[in-house]
Amino acid sequence: MEKQEIRTFGRRHGKKLSARQQDLITNLLPSLTPENGDILEIGFGAGEHVRELALNNPDKIIIGAEPFMNGVASLLSAITDEKTNRILDEYKNIRIWADDVRDFLRETDSKFEQIWVLHPDPWPKARHEKRRLLSAEFLNTLSKYLTDNGEIIIGTDHWEYFDWILEQIKTTSLSATIPDMKIIQTRYQHKNKAGTNNPKYLIIKH
Repeated sequence: MEKQEIRTFGRRHGKKLSARQQDLITNLLPSLTPENGDILEIGFGAGEHVRELALNNPDKIIIGAEPFMNGVASLLSAITDEKTNRILDEYKNIRIWADDVRDFLRETDSKFEQIWVLHPDPWPKARHEKRRLLSAEFLNTLSKYLTDNGEIIIGTDHWEYFDWILEQIKTTSLSATIPDMKIIQTRYQHKNKAGTNNPKYLIIKH
């Protein structure tokens, strides 16, 4: 029997969208569907870090992948003019994949300088461990989409998940370093459901 790939287990929809948000999803989102890009963020939440990447890399195409439509709507609201719904000039390098990132990766021939995964769901219960995104298999898949000097950057405030990811890396040919870094805080970092002091980060390379 063919092995079934792990899918996205989080909610796809939350609270009802505003009329403006629904209009942006209906009329603007299709025009932002990516084909190729330079930097990818997987599971961007409300998009705070995607916007920061866009501002800091104006000559790069930034792709954000997020299946949760309320998060997509939040990003669209933040990168557009409230009156005209047009994309603000400083965010014209943003593209959005509003679905499971695996589906995008099957379609693109992009090689990314950076792939960011910040605060993925840790699925802390033992019976849910198989749902964790950052398995050795998935990290190996992501590494195929890196440039020669590209890097996967992971951040989590769930330290047991952090250690679990390190163990996953040991079963691959990838290398990992633990940097001392700080990035823009997202709403998920503010929530800090794990109750830890600070997030921990990993940089993974070929």
